[in-house]
Amino acid sequence: MSSILIVTDAWKPQINGVVRTLERLAVELRRMGIRVEFLTPQSFHSVPMPSYGEIRLSLTLPHIVRGFIEKYDCDHLHIATEGPLGLMARQVAKRDGRVFTTSYHTRFPEYLQARYPVPLSFSYSWLRRFHNSGQGCMVATGTLEADLRMRGFENLLRWSRGVDHQRFRPLRTALLDHLPGPRFLYVGRVAVEKNIEAFLQLALPGTKVVVGGGPQLEELRLAYPEVLFTGPVEGDELVEYYANADVFVFPSLTDTFGNVLLEAIACGTPVAAFPVMGPIDVIGNSGAGVLKNDLQAAALEALEISSDHCRDVALRFTWRASAEQFLANAEHAYDPAMPAGFRQGAGAGQRSVGNHLNG
Repeated sequence: MSSILIVTDAWKPQINGVVRTLERLAVELRRMGIRVEFLTPQSFHSVPMPSYGEIRLSLTLPHIVRGFIEKYDCDHLHIATEGPLGLMARQVAKRDGRVFTTSYHTRFPEYLQARYPVPLSFSYSWLRRFHNSGQGCMVATGTLEADLRMRGFENLLRWSRGVDHQRFRPLRTALLDHLPGPRFLYVGRVAVEKNIEAFLQLALPGTKVVVGGGPQLEELRLAYPEVLFTGPVEGDELVEYYANADVFVFPSLTDTFGNVLLEAIACGTPVAAFPVMGPIDVIGNSGAGVLKNDLQAAALEALEISSDHCRDVALRFTWRASAEQFLANAEHAYDPAMPAGFRQGAGAGQRSVGNHLNG
């Protein structure tokens, strides 16, 4: 396999785990000699998604999407998202008899239910039909795989994540020295599905810091004036926030993985989170964080965790291994006798295998 086309409705200028994952996947696959092409909303007229203005919904037609697929002429088609582009790419692939894989990044049924009275059963039924129509659906964790399998999803393939150890690193500066300690940090989208108020309402000593943008930002700024809300931050400044916090608090109950968990521990900052999908798989019993239903107790206990140990755990996750898993899964879609990607990360001890044949 020498070329892959990735169709995604999630793309720059969005700042989220899906976009970062696809960007890093492309970097690593290209280093392995694979040509990687993207079909994104940047190629079309688009409109903002209601309640998610940063997400652009492409305005196009299936025959136009088919034209792009034929133009790129790649060996494999991967549909990363279930938006308009993903739906049309799936329709084209089914009509043309193309092999394709999908990936399940976001628990949209839970996100949708947090905003509107839409039954989970309805949303999962639709997503199940979408993902079961391909030759494999890639999922980030064992917990997510088990959950989706229980809901009738088939052909599930493991595709873990990595972290850039050179970028996300211990970077001690005076950035937060003016704030009373200890400093408890959240990084991510400021939106209702992230359950941020479960963090903001904790009676913790020191200072709470929230880094990120989103539809709830101004509302929460007004409601919690004692909290430092920075808005979106990127580059080394983001690394500084991670590295100079005492604990990274992750209150989400709906994430499928949580790339920010890896970014935090790569910077030497321990995690406090609920024992749910994502934290269970990334942090687990690695000792790089504390998972408890009592988030306040978890945050206080995490203060005792060694920064060096957090960093050591993060080093087990690499983007190279993640890309090898992805490639092995793509090859498996054509020949099920070939091994799909193995698991990587805390407690796994395995690296993925893939032929990544060039030519």
